[in-house]
Amino acid sequence: MAKKVKANAGNAGIVKVKTFEFEGSLQLESGKSLGPITIAYETWGTLNHDRSNAVLIAHAFSGDSHAAGFYEGETVPGWWDDLIGPEKAFDTDKYFIICPNVIGGCRGSTGPASINPATGKPYATAFPIVTIGDMVLAQKKLIDHLGIKKLLSVAGGSMGGMLALEWAAQYPDSVASVIPIAAALKHSPQQIAFDEVGRQAVMADPNWNGGNYYGGSAPEKGLAVARMIGHITYMSKSSMEEKFSRRLKNDDLSFSFNADFEVERYLRYRGENFVGRFDANSYLYITKAMDYFDLSGEKFFGRNKTINTKFLVIAFTSDWLYPVEQSKEIVKLMKSRHVDVSFCEIQSEYGHDSFLVETDEESHLIKHFLKGLA
Repeated sequence: MAKKVKANAGNAGIVKVKTFEFEGSLQLESGKSLGPITIAYETWGTLNHDRSNAVLIAHAFSGDSHAAGFYEGETVPGWWDDLIGPEKAFDTDKYFIICPNVIGGCRGSTGPASINPATGKPYATAFPIVTIGDMVLAQKKLIDHLGIKKLLSVAGGSMGGMLALEWAAQYPDSVASVIPIAAALKHSPQQIAFDEVGRQAVMADPNWNGGNYYGGSAPEKGLAVARMIGHITYMSKSSMEEKFSRRLKNDDLSFSFNADFEVERYLRYRGENFVGRFDANSYLYITKAMDYFDLSGEKFFGRNKTINTKFLVIAFTSDWLYPVEQSKEIVKLMKSRHVDVSFCEIQSEYGHDSFLVETDEESHLIKHFLKGLA
């Protein structure tokens, strides 16, 4: 969804990836430990004198730390560039923005492709299962390292919204506000089912080799199919009709198994593009972390009986992967505990991808919400 824009057009400017090395070990929810750990992150803006203007942006499943601005020599900005920068929703003239890559990922933070210090080889599937809670625990280490005692806000869409909710659950005294967008308190059976089909597609590729494919041929076909399945869920019926309908790639049918329709060509392109930037094992680990996530009922407030964190929950009408009903469940839970929560349902035809597309509507809501925290 990234758009090509000029690097001087009121955006977040040139940015570089930073790393934080945590030499100790994290005790994971599984009972296992992980360490040492590297966290890749990017920042925009300036931390004020009392370190009270920090906002953490949590990325979605296939995202990374490059949320805004440009890498040197590149013309495509970060995935949420429309929302991060001077005078934008996350105003870099006012706020210090931080976006870390999650552990278990493959974009600079420690994950299955990282070297296991015990063997000198990539972890592969010896990497321990990590949860959304474990990811937040690692992020908290980074925030402590930066000397930030309380985040002004944690915001994110999709899995990023889950991470934001987990921040409020684990560290309510360290988060003034949370903005979960197109998210849920837990995965439904349907959402788990889509993830499992994707995982099976990866593991069915003979090149997966039990996860031990590093240094050889990666399971590109399986990962591409998994991404194709996932991408269908990100769109809506109406957006697919508008974008593709039954338009043909060429003038005539090929009467073969080639990609006759534009939608077939597009999905193949998305799958092939994905394998060039994402690790198949990370796909398995991160989808499993999302499936394990569950803050429903007493699981949220059972950890902390009172919570002063303010919430802005945003959902989109055409999102059938994380439907409006799931966002309303978040709101209902907050209201049942007398938590300060605002809710907005944005009219959109872009499906789950709306959180990356409907930036004008989101900007208006987020600007007003953050202004009210001052």
